Amino acid sequence: MNTQIIKIETEKYRFNELSTIVSVLKKNGLIVYPTETFYGLGANCLSPEAVKKIFVLKRRDPAKPLPVVISDRNMLDSLAAEIPPAAEPFMRLYWPGPLTLIFPANPLLPEELLGATKSIGIRLPAHAGLRDLVKKAGFPITATSANISGKEEFSDPKKVYEAFAGKVDCIVDGGKTRGGRPSTVIDLTPPIPQILREGAIPASELRKNIECV
Repeated sequence: MNTQIIKIETEKYRFNELSTIVSVLKKNGLIVYPTETFYGLGANCLSPEAVKKIFVLKRRDPAKPLPVVISDRNMLDSLAAEIPPAAEPFMRLYWPGPLTLIFPANPLLPEELLGATKSIGIRLPAHAGLRDLVKKAGFPITATSANISGKEEFSDPKKVYEAFAGKVDCIVDGGKTRGGRPSTVIDLTPPIPQILREGAIPASELRKNIECV
């Protein structure tokens, strides 16, 4: 596979770059892109064909769901079967940002995306360029880390090239990302929100501001 390389300035995409990347996504292609933490592996989350490619490339257990990124709150409505009242303080305080919220999934979403669950992890990223990309695409894209399942995440584009050149359709080189810790994950499907993964937003900060376990 011939992998196209697109280099961008920090969090900025030119119009023609957005158009090129969106064209790849609309043809069920795979991209690697920078986020506010690590590089992500992206595909049209509404396409079963594209989602299957992600699982194969990452060697990911098909029973595990894939999280997605959205461009704005309006896009959330097409993904979540409902938005629990408990979601509001999390979104108000920490979106855009490295916080993945798990909602009951719209039953019309591809089974491949949801794995063995009936829920979906959604993030509104702090990376402005990524929000622009998703908005231009008109659909959410997968937000799993660009790595083989169980291996380290990448913040250095050189390591991204080594791992994915020739295996994805497009790599967006945004330079070295911040790294650190991945997004914090909160499950909103129980009566009281549960912290499933402590990441970039510490659990202590979340519990100080919002009731969660």
